[in-house]
Amino acid sequence: MIVNCTLKKSPITSNTEALINKVINQYEILGVETEYVRLVDYNILPGVSSNEGSGDEWPMIFEKILDSEILIVGSPIWPGGPQSSVCVRFLERLDSLFHEKKLMDSETGQFLVYNKVAGAVVTGNEDGAHATSKNILWALEEYGFTIPANVTTYWVGDAGPGPSYIQAGGEAALYTNKTLRYMVHNTTFLAKLLKENPYPTNLKKLNEDAETESNKVQKEKKISKS
Repeated sequence: MIVNCTLKKSPITSNTEALINKVINQYEILGVETEYVRLVDYNILPGVSSNEGSGDEWPMIFEKILDSEILIVGSPIWPGGPQSSVCVRFLERLDSLFHEKKLMDSETGQFLVYNKVAGAVVTGNEDGAHATSKNILWALEEYGFTIPANVTTYWVGDAGPGPSYIQAGGEAALYTNKTLRYMVHNTTFLAKLLKENPYPTNLKKLNEDAETESNKVQKEKKISKS
């Protein structure tokens, strides 16, 4: 599942989409089926639940994510983000994984995206790719996605306003063409590995152990104070 967090509605040309298309091509070479959406084409309501009610189209997108083994998030670089506002909303809506019991395995307490892997695609006409990918990947790992090695591919131009990926001929950038291949191969490998060997971690049991320890320490502190 590849989500483009561009601010441009279809069919306006998206530089992030141009790079994503190269990623899709590499997945196809490996025989990986992909689905692609521009999030801005849908009515994604603000909030942190899996369904914000009437008119909210997030549940459809969320279901596609849950049905996939790999999630790739694409975002342009924007001031103050550094990821786009659309990307911020996307990450906010995934927060439901963290607190809705229906989105957790009843036996282990694992979030439903455990054993799924993720990567990031970033474009911009100036620096900010590292910060953007850091924000995306950190949020995704906290929600339970696994982040393999070398799963960020990006292209940036010179500092300040200027031509973006398509106009600047970014398709010829060697580093970008290398890293997108790293991302595709590593996410595919680890997704297959986790499908055959899922995490055995029992979060419910670990939560209970942690609570027991915390209560014990607090009790001991109260005794020593008195």
